Amino acid sequence: MFIDEARILVKAGDGGNGCLAFRREKYVPRGGPSGGDGGRGGDVALVASNHYNTLLHFRFNPEHKAERGRHGEGSNRTGRDGASIEAPVPVGTVVYDDATGELLHDFTRAGDRLVVAAGGRGGRGNARFATSTHQTPTEHEPGRPGEEKRLRLQLKLLADVGLVGFPNAGKSTLISRISAARPKIADYPFTTLEPHLGVVRMEDDRTFVVADIPGLIEGAHEGHGLGDRFLKHIERTKLLVHLVDVSGASGRDPVNDFHVILRELAAFQEEMAEKPMLLAASKIDVAQDEERIGALERLAEERDLPLIRISSVTGEGIDQLRYAMAERLFAAASS
Repeated sequence: MFIDEARILVKAGDGGNGCLAFRREKYVPRGGPSGGDGGRGGDVALVASNHYNTLLHFRFNPEHKAERGRHGEGSNRTGRDGASIEAPVPVGTVVYDDATGELLHDFTRAGDRLVVAAGGRGGRGNARFATSTHQTPTEHEPGRPGEEKRLRLQLKLLADVGLVGFPNAGKSTLISRISAARPKIADYPFTTLEPHLGVVRMEDDRTFVVADIPGLIEGAHEGHGLGDRFLKHIERTKLLVHLVDVSGASGRDPVNDFHVILRELAAFQEEMAEKPMLLAASKIDVAQDEERIGALERLAEERDLPLIRISSVTGEGIDQLRYAMAERLFAAASS
């Protein structure tokens, strides 16, 4: 199950109380104060890990609490510090304070660590208050409470290329041809119910990551179809590949399909529609109306977009598209 949003409660450990005690020892008439300090409470930290690709584990474990510090004891014994805990999150997770909406951190690399709730400081024992003029202090401090927060976690996949288009435009089949990803493929709308990532390896061993985003339809930004909940997963992409079905089997107009998807991208985020884009005329092997392809070619020429004819079934144009993606990505990285 792919879960890309979660709300959790984090509670750091409270500090231990300082101790009120006086030394009592045989043959020592004036023992003096001997209350030790309380231990510090444990922290709660989030750590980015490549071993997770969903926030599902937070659905079943929404509360994360660190250990409290132990109280101080007599004979100047300091209480033990509470144990801190670490909760793993997938790389690409964005953390917000659920109460204020403040962005706390964006985990973009494995090993990134953020303390989201700091443990409380331990209270001082009465031995810490002794002075030359105040030799029998009874003052001692309670431990400070640890921080408590409610957090909203949002996962945004880290991909270089995002595949967009109507349902059944051929996105899942394409990603299965150019990478080792094996999404479910069927001939009915909304076969893909969650994003898939595929790693594409070129002949020179350079690689890039492609995300297959579940199909959009007109009105997705208003919640129609699967809505736009998966569009956040292509916010970080450097390049979009727009697949347009030219087979005629859908009964839709390819040029209108292009405009509809572009409007949905812009409605979600204006910058999304302005990302560098490649246009792919998919299912070219079963296209029977050349005029439909011609209209799409004229549109591509007007918008100065590269148009590549592809068939994921026969393999036509697949390598050309793969090289075009790599060329634009690696050229942008070197500039």
